[in-house]
Amino acid sequence: MRRRVINYREDPSWGGTARLLTGGRGVDHVVEIGGPGTLAQSISACRLGGHIALIGVLTGFAGEVPTAAIMVGNVHISGITVGSRELQLAMIRAIEANGIRPVIDSSYPLEGMADAFWHHESGRHFGKICVEWYASGEFFRT
Repeated sequence: MRRRVINYREDPSWGGTARLLTGGRGVDHVVEIGGPGTLAQSISACRLGGHIALIGVLTGFAGEVPTAAIMVGNVHISGITVGSRELQLAMIRAIEANGIRPVIDSSYPLEGMADAFWHHESGRHFGKICVEWYASGEFFRT
């Protein structure tokens, strides 16, 4: 299976692009972290009966919800909250077993944490911003 990354900043109509990349069918699942600012594009990206897991509200807690598009597409939206430690460990095992890797935008040493925060605040990143630190001689990336 060929994988593509769509940068929502470079493609404001990324929902339509996702649909085009699937031959017009739409995607099965969307992990929505933006909230009201990106929800309409997530709905646009979904196939008939697709699912959106709403796990974040980075663009705010309130906004316009395209209810007609949800109904016409029979889209299922589930709010997801943090689970137990057991569930976290199960997720980590699944990620490792399937070779899933996050998109890393940049990495900063611990003493450069202020720069990492400035980079995050700039909004120019795409993917994770990492801070590297050492404890007891071991390397950690958070």
